[in-house]
Amino acid sequence: MKFIITTKPCYPLPLFGTLLALLLAACHSDAPPAAAAVPAAAMPTNQVILSAAQCRAAGITVGGYDRENLTTAVQANGVIDVPPQNMASVSAVLGGYVVSVQVLPGQHIARGATVAVLRHPDYLKLQQDYLQSRARTTFLAQELARQRILDVEDVGAKRKLQQAQADFATEQAAGQSLAAQLRQLGLRPEALAATGRLAPTVPLRAPIGGYVKSLSINPGQYVNPQDVLVEIVDRSDLHLQLKVFEKDIAAVRTGQLIRFRVPAGGSAAPELLARVFLVGKAFDDPGHTITVHAHLEPTAAKVEATLLPGQFVAARIETGRQRQRTLPDDALIEAGELSYVFVRLRTTPNGNVFRRLPVRTGTHALGNVGVTALEPVPDTTQLVRSGAYFLNAELSKGAGGEE
Repeated sequence: MKFIITTKPCYPLPLFGTLLALLLAACHSDAPPAAAAVPAAAMPTNQVILSAAQCRAAGITVGGYDRENLTTAVQANGVIDVPPQNMASVSAVLGGYVVSVQVLPGQHIARGATVAVLRHPDYLKLQQDYLQSRARTTFLAQELARQRILDVEDVGAKRKLQQAQADFATEQAAGQSLAAQLRQLGLRPEALAATGRLAPTVPLRAPIGGYVKSLSINPGQYVNPQDVLVEIVDRSDLHLQLKVFEKDIAAVRTGQLIRFRVPAGGSAAPELLARVFLVGKAFDDPGHTITVHAHLEPTAAKVEATLLPGQFVAARIETGRQRQRTLPDDALIEAGELSYVFVRLRTTPNGNVFRRLPVRTGTHALGNVGVTALEPVPDTTQLVRSGAYFLNAELSKGAGGEE
C-alpha cells in the first residue's frame, strides 16, 4: 500500500508573510536602540573641566612651586602715637573768665606762646597780697637789724631779737610762696615789684611747641582749674604703637624692621619703615595682646607730614628669613582668611580636569607670595600659575547651574 503525503500550509501564504513581519517587528522593538548614550558621572563641586582650546584662550599655564628665601613676618595693627612728653593739656591754674582766644585747631605754636587770656578778681588779690608781703618783709628786715644792734650793745632783750627773727623768716616765706603763685599764673613778680602796677588779666601759655589738637574755650566762658582748655601735640617724635597677639610675641625682638601702611591712604599709600625699640612685658587685659613700640625710620619730609597721631596702621614685623614654597600672585584666589589655587588632576580626551585647593598665604615679595597648602600636596603637583580667576569663574557658573 502506498501512502501519499501532501503538505499544505495551514494559512494562506499572504497571511503567513504578514504574521512573520509582525513577529520580526516585535522582536526588534524589545532590543535597546543602538544610538542610546550612557550618562556621564557628575563632576565634583570643587572640580571643573576645560578643553584644550578653552585653556589656550584663557591663558592658563601649569607648572610647579617656586622656592624662595622669603622674610617671615608677624602681622600687627596699631596707631601712630607720640611720647607722653610730646603731648600737653593746657588748663588754668586758677579759675577765671576767658577774655580772648588766640589760637585755632591745627595751628602751629611755639613754646611759651599765649593761647588765651583770662581775668578774675582773685588775680588782683594775689598781686595785692604779694606787694603787701614785700612791704612787711622790708619793715621786718629793718626791725631785725635794730634788734641785732641792741643785742650787741646789750641793751635789748633776747626775746625781742628772737621774735624779730621769727617774724622776718615767716614773712619772707609767705612772700616767696606768693611770688611762686604769680609765676604759675604767668606773671613776673619782679616786674610787679618794680612798677607796682597790678595786671587785670593773666596769659595762658603753651608749655610745649607743636600743633593745637583741640580747643574747648570761647570768650566769656568761665573755666575751672580741672578743665582742659587746649591740647597741643608735638609731632617731632612720631612712633608706632602696635598690638601683637600672644601666639606671635615670642618672635618679636628689639631692632627688627617693620613695614607699615596707613589704610586711610588707600592702595596708593606708600609703604613706610620703622624699627622696634620697646616690647611690652605684660598683657593688655581686654585683647590679651602685647604693646610694641617702634621708631619711624627717616622718610621724605612730604610723606612724614601726612602722618597724624592717632591714625590706624597695618604693619608687618619682619622676624627672619625662611625658604618657602611660592606662587605668582595670579595663581591665587583671595577669599577672606583663606585663599585658593587650582591643581590639574589629569588630562582626558574631553579636556583638562582641575580641582580647587585651599591654601594659606604668607609673605609677598616681587609679585610672588609664600603659600602653605592645607592638604598634603607633593612638590610634583601641577599647579595653575596663571588664569586661576577664569577657572574660578567657570567653577562658580557650574555651581550656580546645579542650584
